[in-house]
Amino acid sequence: MSTTTTTMVYLTIDGIPVTAPAGTSVMRAARDAGIAIAKLCATDSLQAFGSCRLCVVDIFGRRGLPASCTTPVEEGMVVRTQTEKVARVRRNVMELYISDHPLDCLTCAANGDCELQDMAGAVGLREVRYGMDGANHLQAEKDESNPYFTFDPAKCIVCSRCVRACDEIQGTFALSITDRGFGSKVSAGMNESFLASECVSCGACVQACPTATLTEKSVIAAGQPDRTVKTTCAYCGVGCSFNAEMKGNDVVRMVPDMSGGANEGHSCVKGRFAWGYASHRDRVLAPMVREHITDEWREVSWDEAIVHAAERFRAIQDQHGRGAIGGISSSRCTNEEVYVVQKMVRAAFGNNNIDTCARVCHSPTGYGLKQTFGTSAGTQDFKSVAHADVIVVIGANPTDAHPVFASRMKRRLRQGAKLIVIDPRRIDLVRSPHIQAAFHLPLRPGTNVAVVNAMAHVIVTEGLVNEAFVAERCDTKSFAQWRDFIALPEHSPEATEAFSGVPADDVRRAARLYATADNSAIYYGLGVTEHSQGSTMVMGIANLAMAAGHIGREGTGVNPLRGQNNVQGACDMGSFPHELPGYRHIGDDAIRAQFEQAWHVALDAEPGLRIPNMLASATAGQFHGLFIHGEDIAQSDPDTKHVTDALRAMELVVVQDLFLNETAKYAHVFFPGTAFLEKDGTFTNAERRINRVRPVMPPRTGLSEWEIVCRLATAMGYPMEYRNAAEIMDEIASLTPTFAGVSFAHLDRVGSVQWPCTERTPLGTRIMHQDGFVRGKGRFLITEYVPTDEKSTRRFPLLLTTGRILSQYNVGTATRRTANTVWHPEDVLEMHPHDAEVRGIGEGDSVYIASRKGAITLHATVTDRVPPGIVYTTFHHPDSAANVITTEYSDWATNCPEYKVTAVEVRPGD
Repeated sequence: MSTTTTTMVYLTIDGIPVTAPAGTSVMRAARDAGIAIAKLCATDSLQAFGSCRLCVVDIFGRRGLPASCTTPVEEGMVVRTQTEKVARVRRNVMELYISDHPLDCLTCAANGDCELQDMAGAVGLREVRYGMDGANHLQAEKDESNPYFTFDPAKCIVCSRCVRACDEIQGTFALSITDRGFGSKVSAGMNESFLASECVSCGACVQACPTATLTEKSVIAAGQPDRTVKTTCAYCGVGCSFNAEMKGNDVVRMVPDMSGGANEGHSCVKGRFAWGYASHRDRVLAPMVREHITDEWREVSWDEAIVHAAERFRAIQDQHGRGAIGGISSSRCTNEEVYVVQKMVRAAFGNNNIDTCARVCHSPTGYGLKQTFGTSAGTQDFKSVAHADVIVVIGANPTDAHPVFASRMKRRLRQGAKLIVIDPRRIDLVRSPHIQAAFHLPLRPGTNVAVVNAMAHVIVTEGLVNEAFVAERCDTKSFAQWRDFIALPEHSPEATEAFSGVPADDVRRAARLYATADNSAIYYGLGVTEHSQGSTMVMGIANLAMAAGHIGREGTGVNPLRGQNNVQGACDMGSFPHELPGYRHIGDDAIRAQFEQAWHVALDAEPGLRIPNMLASATAGQFHGLFIHGEDIAQSDPDTKHVTDALRAMELVVVQDLFLNETAKYAHVFFPGTAFLEKDGTFTNAERRINRVRPVMPPRTGLSEWEIVCRLATAMGYPMEYRNAAEIMDEIASLTPTFAGVSFAHLDRVGSVQWPCTERTPLGTRIMHQDGFVRGKGRFLITEYVPTDEKSTRRFPLLLTTGRILSQYNVGTATRRTANTVWHPEDVLEMHPHDAEVRGIGEGDSVYIASRKGAITLHATVTDRVPPGIVYTTFHHPDSAANVITTEYSDWATNCPEYKVTAVEVRPGD
C-alpha cells in the first residue's frame, strides 16, 4: 500500500515562524497561525478567487500586493499582513464598495451578521469620500420571486461567492456574472428571476453571500436570531445537520452545519427552507376520540385518550385473542420513538405484529445484503464517492430524492468520473450541465434482474472477474455455482435485449467500464427494491460488486439511497415482525432471552404479521385493532381501496401524527405528534450515521411521542418508564451490538458516528467489509430472472412507474404545507410524444389513467424523458391518489410492494 508524504514549507508571517503544507494559500497558513487577514470573496467552502482585493499582503521580493487567498506559500517566504501600504489599499478598496452601497446599515436585515460591515471595521474605514450623486446601482430592482429569499442587487458587491457556490457546491450553474466593469451583476439563468431560472433553492448562494444581497425572508421579518440549536433534518435519508437559529421559541432560519458529517455545510430546498409545516394552522395539538369514523372528533385530555385507547385494545384482545391487534412504526420518527413502539407491541400487546414503512420501501436491501454480505446496510459513507472512478446509479434519482448527496456525486463527475445510469426514465443526471452519462441503460420496468445478470455475464465470460478478491474474500463454492449459472447463454446481453429493451452492446460496454475501473461504486434506490424481485436484484448487485472486487475500500461499495430520514434506523430498531433490534430473529431462544430479561416479560417466539397480512386479516374479520405511528398508509401504501376497506373494517384505529391525514379519516383515536423541531433523540441515515436530533422548542402537544407510547403501554398493563430519551438510547445500546458504544453524551462529544460503534470502534465505521465480510466470506447467490405477473396487455398497454420530485417529499404531508408548492402544485403524468399523439393527448390535457385496480385523473405532460410504452408520475398530492391504481404484487421475500410496475391505459379525461 503506497503512502503519500506531505512536503512542508517554512515561512514567516508578521515575524512569526509558520509551517504549512506545500500548496496552502498564504491566507490559510496565516489563519492556522492565528493571524486574521481581511477578506470578502474568500470562504473556506469555495475555491480561491482573488477578486475582492481586500486580502492583499506584502511579500518580500514580490512586486505589488498579491492576494493572499490565491498565493501559495513558498519556502522562506516573508509575509507582512499589516503595513501602511497594505492598510491604505484595503481602506481604498472598502471605500469603493461602501460608496455604491445603501446607507441603511443600521436597519439592514443583516445588521450584526454582515461581513461587509465587519470588514469595514477591520480595515479602519471611518468615512467615505465619494458621494452618491454619481453612477451607482442603488436603484436596482429587488427580485422577490423566490418564496424563501430575496435578491437585492443594490447591496451586491459582485464578489461572485453566490455564483461559485452554485457551481462548486450545488453544481446547478444557475447563476453567472453578466456584463463587464461597472455594469457587472449577478444574474439568474438568462437574466431571469430566481424562480423562473434553473435555481433549485438549495440556499448555497444565500449562505455564501457576505452582505444582505441574498437574505432569507424569515430573517427580514423576524430579525437576527439570538440562539442556535444543532439538530438533524427530518426529510430524506441523507441526514443533513442544521443549526436552527432561534428567537425565543420561533425558528428564524435553518443553516446547514459545516461540521455535519453527511452534508458538510450544504442543504436542499426542503431542509433549508421547508420547515414551516411545524407551525402550520392545520396541525392538531390536542388528543381526540370518536366512537365511529362517521362521528365528529371530540377533543379530550391526554389521560382520557390514552385510557380510552388502552381499554379498547384490551377489549379486542379479550374477545378476539392476543394477535388481533398490532402496530406500525414510522421511518419519520427517531430511533428512540421507533424502539418504544416495537417494544410496546411485543411487551404490552404480547405479539410480534409490528411492521414499518421501511419494509414498504427498502426491506429488500436488508434481506439481500444480509444474505450476501452479512449485514443489512450500505457499505460506504457519502464522502467515499469522491474516490470513485465509475459511478453506477440504478433505479434512483439523486438530484430529486437525495439532492445534497447528488451534489457530492456531481462534483466527482465533473472531475472526470464516469457515470452509468440504469433507469427507465432519463433522469437529470443522464444529461445535465457539465455532466454527460457514459451510458444510460433505459430498461423496461420489471427487468432489473435480467439487466444486472447480463452485466455479470459479461464480467464472467470476458475474464473480468477479480479472481484474487474472490479467492481471498468470498465463499468459493457459492462463487463456482454462481459462475456456472451466470455464464449460461440465456443471461447474455443479446438474449436479454429482447425483453429488457437495452441494446446488448451498451450493456457489454457498461459492464466492462464498471469491472475494469480502479474504483467503481453502485448507488441504488426504490427503483431496485420496489419490485416483485426486489430482494433478488439487491443480491444481484452484491454479486456484481463481489465479482469485480469493488467492495471494502474508498470509492466502491453497494450503497442504498434510503428514502426517508430514518429508514435505516427503523430497521435497526427491530420494526419487523420477525426481528428484534439489531436484525436478530425473534425465534432465536438465546437472543429472545436477552430481551426477556431486560424487559421483564415473556416474548412470543413466533413472527407476527406484516402490514399486508394485517390488512388482509382485517378484511377477513380476524384482525381488529391497529396503532399507526406517523404513517399515512391510506395514501402511501399500494392498492388504496384494499387499505381503506381494511381500516374501515377494524374496531379501533389509533393514529399518531401531526395532521389529520388520509389514514386519520378511518381512525377512532388521534394522538397529536411532535415535529422534528420538538424531538429529542437520534436518526440513522443511509450511510449508517447516527445523528443527534435536538429539540429547539418544547413539544407543542405537551408530551413527547415516546412518552405517549410509554403511557399507552403502561395503561395496557405493561409499565414502560424512562426519564428521558437518553435512557432509551442507553437501553438500545445495551441490547444492540452495533450500537454498543452509542449514547447521547458520546454523540454530543464526537458529533456523529456510523454503526457499528463499539468499544473497539468508538468513532464508528466509515467503510464496511474492509478486511472481511460481516458474515465471514461473501456469498454469491443465484439470481434467476422471473418476469413480474404485472404485464402490459391489450387492455392496459402502458407501464406506469412512480418516483419523487425535488421540492416535494413522499405523500407531501409536510412540504404541501410550505411554500414548496410553488414548484409542484400537482402530480402530473409524463408521457412520450408517440403515446400521447396516438391517444389524442396534448400538453396539459386532463387524462384518465386506469389499471385493473382502479382509475385516477391527472394532467399530462408530454416529454421524451420516458420512452414509448412507459408513463411516470409522482405521488405527493392526496388528490392524485396514485396508489389507487397500484397493485397488490410485492417482493417475494419481504412483501415490499411493486410500486414501479403497473399496467395501465391512458385516454383523454374529463
